[in-house]
Amino acid sequence: MKLLIDPRLGDVEDDASSTKRRSLLAIAGSLLSEISIPKLVASWLLLLALPAIALGLAPLVSSGWVAVLSRKVSTPPSGLWVVALIVIIAALGWLGGRRILRTAEQSFWSLNALAAQPGYALCREGLRHLSERILEPRVEPANRARVRAGVAAAAGIIVSASALCVVALAWRASRWIGDVADLSHPLSLALPAFANALVIVGAYLAGFALIWGIADARMDQPRDLASFDPAPPGGRLWRVAHLSDLHVVGERYGFRIESGRSGPCGNERLARLLSHLEVINAAEPLDLILITGDVTDAGRSSEWAEFLTAMAKHPSLAKRTLLLPGNHDLNVVDRANPARLDLPTSPGKRLRQLRALSAIAALQGDKVRVIDPRTGGLGNTLGDALAPHLADIAAFADGGTLRLSMRLAQVFEDTFPMVLPPDGDDGLGVILLNSNSEAHFSFTNALGLIAVEQARALLAIAKRFPRARWIIALHHHLIEYPKPAKFFSERIGTALINGTWFVRELQRLGSRVVVMHGHRHIDWIGECGPLRIISAPSAVMGSVTDETGTSGHFHIHTMGPRADGRLCLLRPERVDMTGAHEEALGSPSARLDGPRFDNGAEEIGQPGH
Repeated sequence: MKLLIDPRLGDVEDDASSTKRRSLLAIAGSLLSEISIPKLVASWLLLLALPAIALGLAPLVSSGWVAVLSRKVSTPPSGLWVVALIVIIAALGWLGGRRILRTAEQSFWSLNALAAQPGYALCREGLRHLSERILEPRVEPANRARVRAGVAAAAGIIVSASALCVVALAWRASRWIGDVADLSHPLSLALPAFANALVIVGAYLAGFALIWGIADARMDQPRDLASFDPAPPGGRLWRVAHLSDLHVVGERYGFRIESGRSGPCGNERLARLLSHLEVINAAEPLDLILITGDVTDAGRSSEWAEFLTAMAKHPSLAKRTLLLPGNHDLNVVDRANPARLDLPTSPGKRLRQLRALSAIAALQGDKVRVIDPRTGGLGNTLGDALAPHLADIAAFADGGTLRLSMRLAQVFEDTFPMVLPPDGDDGLGVILLNSNSEAHFSFTNALGLIAVEQARALLAIAKRFPRARWIIALHHHLIEYPKPAKFFSERIGTALINGTWFVRELQRLGSRVVVMHGHRHIDWIGECGPLRIISAPSAVMGSVTDETGTSGHFHIHTMGPRADGRLCLLRPERVDMTGAHEEALGSPSARLDGPRFDNGAEEIGQPGH
């Protein structure tokens, strides 16, 4: 029987959100026609308006507390009642003031993550994108780092000047002293509160944009890795297979969000990848298999089930595997509709977080440790840390109630960073980070942010093991690659907003760390000063019409300790996988050819697909 439409090949509906088959302008047009205005307004109120009001009200309410306290103390009763009244008022003021200041602090950092830092990053990357198109073709390669540095400084000046203009405009409407009488007309405080928030955030941005711009200009600019290290004496080596962006789908003939029909369907490439790893591990055992995010295509239960089922067929690989979440695991609200919004009160985001956490715990719950918040050192294993919350997690997965969602709000965040302790005082450890931003909108799902708390915890752990070497693993790329981007959307739509700051933080650890990430599907190994950075391609994405017949590749990285404390990075082994055309139709007979090795890795520094 001949099919009029072969369902295995998909159709135009499978390309709804594909950036490979549709332009961003076309996707944006669909977004505007389908977006839910009530949800957009509600999200704006919850994510921007309420934090702004809370931040702006903080000085008004705090000054009101001081005024009440001073009036009560100045007209006291006599005797012991004076002392008692002062103690009560002071206690109320202290407790109430701490709560107000904590709310203001959370609101400030929320606005910083949503507006301040993205604004600076947008300006910086926009200017760099223009400079690459206009200036860099006329500039000698040796001087291009100077152009990048100058553009960063210019972005800081422009953003700082713009923020000062906002402060000047908002200052007239601002108000900083409150009174108890204001409580009788609370709506009258809305405009001053917004103005106060604009002044506070604007003043912060004006000052720090200059600092960020100067710091970005003075920092070591990224460049391709100059050379690999020779094997250290002593013969102690660690072999790490670096995988990323598997984008597991939940259907045998399912297509992926980004590629649509331009990429493979189903999970045949994943099956082939794991079979290749079995062969490699049997010949020369791997110490670690590291998956740096986007394990699934949209964080759905069926996708995690497919991934865990595939791993269960390879127990020798599963016990060596560590993984962390990517934006596709957590932030895709609707894989077919980029206009879909998830309200902050919706259970959807929390469900995706807990699904990812459940799969992570299943593979590495007894291997990795979480941070003890009291001591800042290594705490329980991930499995033990989650044990008190198992009943609530199961109940939430079953009912999705707001009460349980709020109770579990910190469980996911508190598990990062996860730490695989080093195998000895001078051994190799792994620190796994969550670099995903708090996105509630599919169209902006790819942005990243490293929380200050995670960075502090990372540095504290590394300090407790002064002789150890570390792999720092996250999903997002820390810094733009030293090559022109095809589209501006790649630079800002997928960025780690505070990536350059995080690079400077990691540079404190010198050459005893290597950073591994995925996200952009680009094969690159580079450095920023002493910091080595490894970007992984996707071994399962790519075109089904690739004339070479390959279906992606990955690298096995070999590392070793040197006497001076440096973590040596040897030339990697590139593993190419064959048989793309058969599995384009999801054929169960797709051949499982053996892996092809390339120890030369000539294509390092070039796009991986």
